[in-house]
Amino acid sequence: MTTIQEVLFELETDYFGHPYYVSGHALYTAIARRLDSDVGRELCVSNGVFLPGEYGKIVGTGGSSFYTTGLEPVETYDDVFRFRDPAQRWLLDSRPRDAHNTLDVQSHGGRLTFSPTCRFGKPPENHYSKRSVTWHVHCYIHSDGADGVVPLSESVLDGIRVGGARNYGLGELRLADTQTFELESLDYSRLEDAVGGQFEIELLSPYVLQSEHHGADDQSVPWWWDAPHELRRREERLVVGDEVFAVEAIDHGQRVTYAGTDPVSTAMNGVRRVGTHSKFGFGEFRVRPAGDDRVTWSDEIGSVHRTWSGRSGEAEP
Repeated sequence: MTTIQEVLFELETDYFGHPYYVSGHALYTAIARRLDSDVGRELCVSNGVFLPGEYGKIVGTGGSSFYTTGLEPVETYDDVFRFRDPAQRWLLDSRPRDAHNTLDVQSHGGRLTFSPTCRFGKPPENHYSKRSVTWHVHCYIHSDGADGVVPLSESVLDGIRVGGARNYGLGELRLADTQTFELESLDYSRLEDAVGGQFEIELLSPYVLQSEHHGADDQSVPWWWDAPHELRRREERLVVGDEVFAVEAIDHGQRVTYAGTDPVSTAMNGVRRVGTHSKFGFGEFRVRPAGDDRVTWSDEIGSVHRTWSGRSGEAEP
């Protein structure tokens, strides 16, 4: 059984780094330095996804609302990706969706950082003319085969720092919530019952082909990816201490047809991630039934809400 620890952080101080995600390597390094070296080597950490502390809606559980200052139970495969959709489809349409995909910029002596809180104005007839939204970071942690490593204690996770200028107090993350679930025990019925048995793979983080890091193996495009066109590539960087290693990867956000025969096993591997540097967040993907709408619409109480909906799929081991 694979125990997955889901972690939600709240950004406490300005963040100097990428505005859309915190790399899995940055999170891994911040956490591993607080652990015994043998335990740290067993950790596998996903990329951290930024999300606003806002109201959303759960699809498939009676349409109940939730607030992203805490985690919701993970019972199905779709639940795994509730907060990892970059389009933030879980947000209610009553919230300013476009504004929530930006972070306020601050300047520290010419060094631009991202603020942990966004403040929005409201029409003057409202009782409160302003409101604030705090930013959160969502990630997953599991161990590379060793038992008893996960879950990590709250004292290990709380107060880690990521991004640049950490020595000046930037990038501090406060632990907001954490929980665990067994990957093999989730409900995969949406994949098992997919009409026609056709699936797509959505790449959620770059898949590494080549890396200059010591001992990294070169990878080919997986045989179970049936790409209708040439896949878009990008160059990443892996920073280890004072060294910077170039990483050639297939860009995330792309979708290919699944050509394998065991979508459920592939789906599990997508959560654990595949390929070189998978323990640092590379190679995460999601399996979706082909033709399944990524967005569903519902008409409730006289207003239309755009709600999050997932496709499922799978990937070969």
